Parts: sequence; structure tokens; C-alpha cells
Amino acid sequence: MTSHPTPDDRPTPDDRPDPDAEPDANADAEAAAREFTAYRPRLFGLAYRMLGSAEEAEDTVQDAYLRWSGADRPSLVRPAAWLTRVVTHLCLNRLTSARATRERYTGTWLPEPVLTDGRGPLGPPGAGPLESAERHDDVSMAMLLLLERLTPAERAVYVLREAFGYPYRELAGVLDLGEANCRQLYGRAARRVAEPGDDRAAARFEPPAPERRRELVESFVSAARDGDLAGLERVLARDVVWWGDGGGKVRSALRPVRGRDHVLRFLAGVAGRQEAGAALTVAEVNGAPGVVLHVGARVIGVAAVELGADGRVTDVRMVMNPDKLGFVSRQFAARPEAAR
Repeated sequence: MTSHPTPDDRPTPDDRPDPDAEPDANADAEAAAREFTAYRPRLFGLAYRMLGSAEEAEDTVQDAYLRWSGADRPSLVRPAAWLTRVVTHLCLNRLTSARATRERYTGTWLPEPVLTDGRGPLGPPGAGPLESAERHDDVSMAMLLLLERLTPAERAVYVLREAFGYPYRELAGVLDLGEANCRQLYGRAARRVAEPGDDRAAARFEPPAPERRRELVESFVSAARDGDLAGLERVLARDVVWWGDGGGKVRSALRPVRGRDHVLRFLAGVAGRQEAGAALTVAEVNGAPGVVLHVGARVIGVAAVELGADGRVTDVRMVMNPDKLGFVSRQFAARPEAAR
């Protein structure tokens, strides 16, 4: 005998599946977030190289996510390419307004520092993609300063080609330009990056091997920590330059301090004004050993240290503007040194 559902078992009109019903909104949002998470490190790396600001890079990636979550994603044949295009154009818009702001900046403008050793809650890599040593140099403080010489379009072409290996055909699609135009933009960008300038960002020599750099920076930090002026004199190059970025928010050198004797006098004066409890910690900053100045977990300065072929310090770029330390502070807070 065939059993029939009782009235209570029969599906009501509200229970019957609707073939035209929209998919569950929460499930769709979760799927969008999961897929986007896989692309996020690469998109952040692109935005950071384009903007020189970790905070703005994060905002840009979040803007891209909002567009991603509202897009017809099943129709996207190449989601990564679509997201790269979105982030690039968002960065181009930001760069147009940023140029005017930086021209009015108080004192020396420096890029926002990031820690790039992969430690902390952000996970490796901090400024991705930085899976190899070749990827470290293109987020160095010096390289980011060189990129400031470029127009927004030149910077986009140069970053996408140098850091991400985009062929000209794909560059043309990302930027809505012709291949020939992209070639011209890249050629101009490469020439400008190679030119010497007042920022001393262009490479003048081959730095020491990576395994030696940290040891040399440790020597510099040890001498600075102990107030050892004789030790500092030994590790500083004769033509060393100290660049400070306080943005008018904290006390810092408004102009570059040039020459070993002037830098030594400057450091002696700074040591006498240092905040109680301040400590110096060596960390990988923008792809090379640098220095974090902190009081416990609170970061008050980050320095990128550049070395000459003889191992002496040639340039120190110290960022102390608190507006530029939010991202690196979140990175540093998870490190054991922050608890000291």
C-alpha cells in the first residue's frame, strides 16, 4: 500500500522550493569574502607600491572588495585580472590628489614603513608578494622614493611590469591604453628611476650581502643605544645623510642632516630628548634590516637604514609622523619585543 503524506507532512506553498529564488545572501557574501582573501596580499602589494602608504593601500583594497562583492562574479573569466584593474585605477585616482598634498607637506616626505619579515597577525608576506629576495628590493624605501618621480600612469606601468611581470598586452588592458603607449611610459619611467637626484635614492653601489646587513645594522643600533659616539663614527659613512619625517606633528629634522659630523651632533641632541623607556629594536623594514623605536608596544619611529659596499651607514630615513605609523604599529604589537 502506498502511503500518502498527511496534511501536516505536505509542503505548504511557502515551503516549496522556488526555482527562481535568489541564492542565500549570507552564503554569497561568505563565498565572496573567502575568494577575495586569496587575492588580498597581492592586491595590497600592488596598492602599497603604487601609493607608498600602507594605510591608503588597505583602504584601496577594501574599496576593491566592495566592488567585488557587488559584481557579477560568475561572469568574470579572470577574477585576478579584474581585481588588478580595479585596484590600479583606484590607486591612479588617489595618486592624482596625493601629489598636491605632498607638495604642501611639512619637512621631508617619506613613504610609510612596513615590516616585511612575515611575523605578526598579518601573516607573510607583510607587503606581498615578497616570497623571495628579488621581491624585497622593490618595496625598499629608496625604491618607493624613486617611484615618486613618476607620473601616476608611469608608476602604474613600471610597478605592474617590474614587480608583477605584466606583459605589455596585459598592461594595455589594465590601463585602457595601447601597447605602444605602455612601452613609451615604461621607457620614460625606467629612465627617470635611473637618474641621480637629491633624494640619493638611485643605487650608487652594491650593498653588502643580505646575511651581513643585519649584523652591520645591529652594530649601528648598539652604538646608538649606548650613546657610543666613537662607535657611531666608525659605522657611519663620511657623507651619511639623516632624513627625518615628522610631518609637522612631532619634533624632527625639517631638512636632511648631511655629513658624519653633523649627524653625530644631531644624534647626541636627540638622545638627550628621548622619551623615557624608549627602546631600539632591529627588524626587517621594507625588505632590509632597519630599526623600530618604541616604548613597549607603542611605536614612535621606524628607520630604514641603507649601507654602502664597505658596510658603513650611508642613509637613514626615520619616519616619526604618527599618522604614518598606524599600520606598522599593528604589525609590531604582535612581536615579543613589544612586551618589553
